[in-house]
Amino acid sequence: MKNVLGAICGASCLLLAVPAMAETTLTIATVNNGDMIRMQGLSSEFTAKNPDITVKWVTLEENVLRQRVTTDIATKGGQFDVLTIGTYEVPIWAKKGWLVPLANLGADYDVADLLPKIRDAVSVDGKLYAAPFYGESSMVMYRTDLFEKAGLKMPENPTWDFVIDAAKKLTDKSAGVYGICLRGKAGWGENMAFLSAMANSYGARWFDEKWEPQFNTPEWKKTLATYVDLMKQAGPPGASSNGFNENLALFNAGKCAMWIDATVAASFVTNPKDSRVADKVGFALAPNTGLGKNANWLWAWNLAIPAGSKKTEAAEKFIAWATSKDYTKLVASKEGWANVPPGTRTSLYQNPDYLKVAPFAKLTLASIDAADPNKPTVKPVPYVGVQYAAIPEFQGIGTQVGQQFSAALAGSTTVDAALSAAQSSTEREMKRAGYIK
Repeated sequence: MKNVLGAICGASCLLLAVPAMAETTLTIATVNNGDMIRMQGLSSEFTAKNPDITVKWVTLEENVLRQRVTTDIATKGGQFDVLTIGTYEVPIWAKKGWLVPLANLGADYDVADLLPKIRDAVSVDGKLYAAPFYGESSMVMYRTDLFEKAGLKMPENPTWDFVIDAAKKLTDKSAGVYGICLRGKAGWGENMAFLSAMANSYGARWFDEKWEPQFNTPEWKKTLATYVDLMKQAGPPGASSNGFNENLALFNAGKCAMWIDATVAASFVTNPKDSRVADKVGFALAPNTGLGKNANWLWAWNLAIPAGSKKTEAAEKFIAWATSKDYTKLVASKEGWANVPPGTRTSLYQNPDYLKVAPFAKLTLASIDAADPNKPTVKPVPYVGVQYAAIPEFQGIGTQVGQQFSAALAGSTTVDAALSAAQSSTEREMKRAGYIK
């Protein structure tokens, strides 16, 4: 008996003596769109290879994500180890010392393969401060069957006049089909992303060279009046509540003849699992008015590490995995090449397997290349950014203006009143911040 007890004790003592594997839990804040939800689903592949790391997800709607992440990083709250942030935040936060530079992504990561426009947008002084998960511009997605039935042919580089005329002709409210779906939900990254890009194409700008707001100009009046009138005549009901996800659902359900939005949506609208009209979708560049600027933006959702994280090494390991060429291959093996995250790597646009199944690839790349954050407007401006001005105050200003313009779309205020309110609120904030006297 003594020997048995001794053996049991020996085995137990031996087990107790083996040190438990140290476990690091990464808390990742991300946006609730399709590509990020897919990454969440595939993260077990990462944890299987890194058994000492577990992943906890906080998945939020776009506007809520921005508020939570901005508050946390500004107050050094330390809630998150990996942040999903946009090209707007990266240079501003990097300069404030809020982000950790990504210097250890691994020898096989291939930073040089990142698309130059996207890489520049997430770098400061030649250092990468965030890794792009996907990059995008915006373009027209349209129903080829409805265009054919109406005897219309979409040009590859359409004008706003063509788009407006087509939207009105293609609207059939009795059948629940609307000529065009556009963002109306208030937010600097929701309706103002679309409206700022549209305004650029109409010759408008947020500020002149002296940082004076420009909402009292004919160009902004033309932009907002055209948008509101178009949506009233050819848009779906309740459009002032619709952002990216709501319009995606409408388009996939066959309710929109055209949708102008992020190029990243192309893989969702052509996926038969998600879209009823997957085999009836065509693509074109975002519209223009002949002034030299198309209504397309430049954006990337990126993964970054807040300076407050105490788990930098594990966080960088996760970011390297999620934004690597191998992750792209993993998605291709599970979901097909058409569904890999687009807009970040040159090699993807040279990959015959991708080009074969992604009819939108050529236009996505052309749209990204056409966007110029350093010269976003027809007239000169003091800011960088296509659909935003890369200054810390823009987040608050853009959201205020977005609320005014969403109210104009809803009919609770007029176009003139919305522009006047936008002008005065923006002037007030720019004076308070010291840009103008």
